[in-house]
Amino acid sequence: MTETTTSSKGPGRLILSLRGVSKQFGAVTALSDIELDVHEGEVVALVGDNGAGKSTLVKVLAGVHQPTAGTIRFMDREVTLDSPGKALEMGIATVFQDLALCENLDVVANLFLGHEMNPWALDEVGMEVRAWTLLQELAARIPSVREPIASLSGGQRQTVAIARSLLLDPKIIMLDEPTAALGVAQTAEVLNLIERVRERGHGVILISHNMADVRAVADRIVVLRLGRNNGVFTAETPHEELVSAITGLSDNSVSRRAARKLQQTEGAA
Repeated sequence: MTETTTSSKGPGRLILSLRGVSKQFGAVTALSDIELDVHEGEVVALVGDNGAGKSTLVKVLAGVHQPTAGTIRFMDREVTLDSPGKALEMGIATVFQDLALCENLDVVANLFLGHEMNPWALDEVGMEVRAWTLLQELAARIPSVREPIASLSGGQRQTVAIARSLLLDPKIIMLDEPTAALGVAQTAEVLNLIERVRERGHGVILISHNMADVRAVADRIVVLRLGRNNGVFTAETPHEELVSAITGLSDNSVSRRAARKLQQTEGAA
């Protein structure tokens, strides 16, 4: 698997390393010999067509599924992610596409949902202060931490879900299609938030079908095809090359358009 990196300051410490990770469901092989590295302060986009294995890989890292083979190293030691609680405790937080927010509760209540037994989550005033502090660090555009989730926009809801994942200060945050069904302004808001999460030193795994969003924030783009690695690219990789890696077809509408453009440019010259 050929890998290139575009970060001008270079990658931070290696947080997560997968080698030879495979997952079978009976006779069906969902993942085969997957390799993946994630560093501090890095956004790694995971892209691929439907059925490429993205969701299965995310669930393996989230502790929902256990791999059939291979090794997972986290912070320089081999680990077993045998439950979602173990993954979260270790420092891998996941924001799934459905966000799992309670619309009838306000922002503070949603941020601390599931943390009620922690000592720092028992003081109402303390929770409100901590919520405001975290949202301000992320430059989040939330009008009030007492605003009910039902009144927030899609982008603001995504912001709350991401902020909630940061409460335990994880090393890695996985975002599953965070801009799906969002408008242009809300998408820009979420992409800005992803950049701020990276600036805090977290590793980010971004799962997305939107190539424009991927190119906007990703340091590296990992392509999965039919459950296997099919290349590691950067935002500077030509669009037709990425589409070819995703689809497995070198002759497609994107490559043909690029060829026509090249011919027109050469003809004009």
